[in-house]
Amino acid sequence: MDTSLFLAKFWGWYLLIFFFVLSFNPRRIQQIFEDLKDQKFLILAAFAAIIIGLLNILFHNIWELNWKFIITILGWTSLFIGLGLFVFPEPTTRKLAVLNLKFVQTIYVLLFLLGIFLLNMGYGLVLQ
Repeated sequence: MDTSLFLAKFWGWYLLIFFFVLSFNPRRIQQIFEDLKDQKFLILAAFAAIIIGLLNILFHNIWELNWKFIITILGWTSLFIGLGLFVFPEPTTRKLAVLNLKFVQTIYVLLFLLGIFLLNMGYGLVLQ
């Protein structure tokens, strides 16, 4: 299977699942922000983001202006967020704390639409 198609399916499903979990239990958003104050959770979240981002970049670092560019940006974003949480935990968590619930929900709706788009690209549901 092509790496781009695999990662389109991975990120598409990840974004959809994350959206539905947070939609059915919106208190999880606030709980995540609270949990980032715990150093153990912060380190695990940072390591997970770094690993996912780094693997994404190593297998898919395509800088063409098409849908594959989105996958590359997701990988780099994951890596930078993970590095920010690991290297600069307090400033990064302070910046995340500024976000309010409505702004986060708006981002998740946009990520939901991105997930649908990536699943469409991965599975070829709608022909172009």
